[in-house]
Amino acid sequence: MPGILLNTLRGNTAGKRPIWLMRQAGRYLPEYRELRAEKGGFLALVYDTDAAAEITLQPIRRFGFDGAILFSDILIVPYAMGQDLQFLAGEGPKLTPRLVDNALAGLSPVPERLSPIYETVRKVRSQLAADKTMLGFAGSPWTVATYMVAGEGSRDQHDTRAMAYRDPAAFGAIIDAVIQVTVEYLCGQIEAGAEAVQLFDSWAGSLSPAQFERWVIAPNAAIVAAVKARHPQTPIIGFPKGSGEKLPAYARETGVDAVGIDETIDPLWAARELPSGMPVQGNLDPLLLLAGGEELDRQALAVLDAFADRPHVFNLGHGIGQFTPIPNVEQLLATVRGWER
Repeated sequence: MPGILLNTLRGNTAGKRPIWLMRQAGRYLPEYRELRAEKGGFLALVYDTDAAAEITLQPIRRFGFDGAILFSDILIVPYAMGQDLQFLAGEGPKLTPRLVDNALAGLSPVPERLSPIYETVRKVRSQLAADKTMLGFAGSPWTVATYMVAGEGSRDQHDTRAMAYRDPAAFGAIIDAVIQVTVEYLCGQIEAGAEAVQLFDSWAGSLSPAQFERWVIAPNAAIVAAVKARHPQTPIIGFPKGSGEKLPAYARETGVDAVGIDETIDPLWAARELPSGMPVQGNLDPLLLLAGGEELDRQALAVLDAFADRPHVFNLGHGIGQFTPIPNVEQLLATVRGWER
């Protein structure tokens, strides 16, 4: 019997709301910090399939979330495409060589770098209760490409946006290559046991409307169509962070089954403007979860009430912060689970 999260993503509206949190497997948990200290760096954890499975399951054991999100990273795709990937303390991820000069042709793909991720999915699914949903994920092409071009994260994606304007053919080749690998990657996760998958477009908000159509909507639509051709029953969640007023077009045109919304979106506006009956995921501000108190309850209830008439997965507007107190997460769970339509 599918759990409440999977049922909701398939368009069913239940009295209760499922809940999981982006980055729920991570640094705010003492058990994660302990394991990371024992095992070493972030990438070492991702590729230690026993450790990655354990980290994926930690928040399920502690909180009983309705979904387990795979412990991995969106940059596994460029890593499999042949870029070198390092996570440096205090600096974040670094990819080399940078593709700002269109060095895509010089990369030598290493597809076997995806195989351990599938093994982690299999291990988690074998240990997960039947009523909990196994969630896989990948980065969307625009967001992944911003790291591939610049070699690191940036606040305004200057290098990548400039390349997309200056040489759209070369940039389009990078996007097309990411699409191809991402389709295989998501299908591999599904075949290993993922019951739903999410596409993270974390930097979608940096694009103009025309560029958003070209580099966000079109590539995500291509991925959704290809994955659906092979796995038509697997729900796909699209999360175009920062998309603002472009969100309804994304929801209509990409073919995703559910849309995630960030904390800058008015939930009442989203409930009114998004396609009728489409499942929505979100969108509590992660800083409210950090702060706690009465305002956390008030705002959580406001989100729940806004989406009372459509399928809704409760989540944050982005990932949970590393300094979030455990009691605040417990408070949020009590509020969400105590709410009924």
